[in-house]
Amino acid sequence: MLTLHTAELLVAAAGSAPLPGGAVLVEGDRIIRVGPYEELAAAYPHARTRRWPGVLTPGLLVHGADALLERTYYPDYPADPYEVTELGADPISGAEALDGLKMTESRWGNSARRATQKLLARGVVAVTGRLTIPAVRTAVVRSGLTVLPPASRPGERGTGGDPGQAASHPAPSLDPFAGRDTAEQAFYGVLEAGAPARFAVFAAADPQALLEQGATSCVATVIGGRLLHRRR
Repeated sequence: MLTLHTAELLVAAAGSAPLPGGAVLVEGDRIIRVGPYEELAAAYPHARTRRWPGVLTPGLLVHGADALLERTYYPDYPADPYEVTELGADPISGAEALDGLKMTESRWGNSARRATQKLLARGVVAVTGRLTIPAVRTAVVRSGLTVLPPASRPGERGTGGDPGQAASHPAPSLDPFAGRDTAEQAFYGVLEAGAPARFAVFAAADPQALLEQGATSCVATVIGGRLLHRRR
């Protein structure tokens, strides 16, 4: 099925000119065309339309998935009030604190599942890191997130960096904008014909406002053409 995703502003890649009323035409797991909504809607009248508020951008990249998912525990909030009463709602890290939790592989997997939902709710589509716990790897694969090697750098095409140059990384954080000077530095991939249908929409006027408002302003995250997060 053809689906047109359109927003008030579309930013196809880091450094590209914003397109007011832009749209992305998706078929299956690929982008077919990118352009003005009116033009694409006229050319593909039978396409389903999803209208979003704000700015539509490439999905975001977060570094340090091993630290975020295998060295941090996310309490089962709000589903398990007993656990939250005992542990609180905030993520728990540090060897001593984790030793006290007597973590099992199953518990790590459930924690990672909750963390991936938090990432999707921030417009994240890819993470870097080396995951060693099978249940964590399974949770990430099922989430739809792309896992890249730890050596990956923002200099890759579409991620907002300068190819060939090393980049310093902020401490691992669920926030893809942590340590970034611009929102575009967190972009992963580009929105163009033939590219994977992998993008996010944020309730912000433009990329600068997005950086100021933060990734939790995400209203939708699409990976492989599937709507994996939608703000309720």
